[in-house]
Amino acid sequence: MQLSKSMLKALNEQVTHEFYAAHLYLSMSAHFESSNLPGFARWMQLQSKEENGHAMKIYKYIHERNDRVTLDAIDKPPTEFKKPLDVMKQALEHEKKVSGLINNLYEMAVKEKDYPTQVMLQWFITEQVEEEKTASDIIELLKQVGDAPAGLIMLDRQLGARAGE
Repeated sequence: MQLSKSMLKALNEQVTHEFYAAHLYLSMSAHFESSNLPGFARWMQLQSKEENGHAMKIYKYIHERNDRVTLDAIDKPPTEFKKPLDVMKQALEHEKKVSGLINNLYEMAVKEKDYPTQVMLQWFITEQVEEEKTASDIIELLKQVGDAPAGLIMLDRQLGARAGE
């Protein structure tokens, strides 16, 4: 059974949003690399890879439903950032935006009685709770560290130890 035209369009748009998120995190990673914070940079690189995986999860789902993915242009992410706290706040805001988009997709799937899409989106809903929590936790740690260089270095090392790749 194929997706409705409106659901297919919305899922294709979400693929673009997920690829944008991957680009945004990669841009943040480049900022941290140039700021001599390799742990933050690695964390953002892994985050970028994860977002790319999210796009591909929806991509594959569309094909499983015997429909076609249509890729759209990805907006250029910002390239200039401020302090690590500001960057992480921006990351959290982006995750909240993505959560809203996923919730809207879920509502559409419920309205259309598209049960397979509801099941697929449940994974994303759970994932977004985790994404927002992780970003919030890092923000709280950055607030505790303040402007203390030693604390920032320790947090950089902690973030650099994130499993992945």
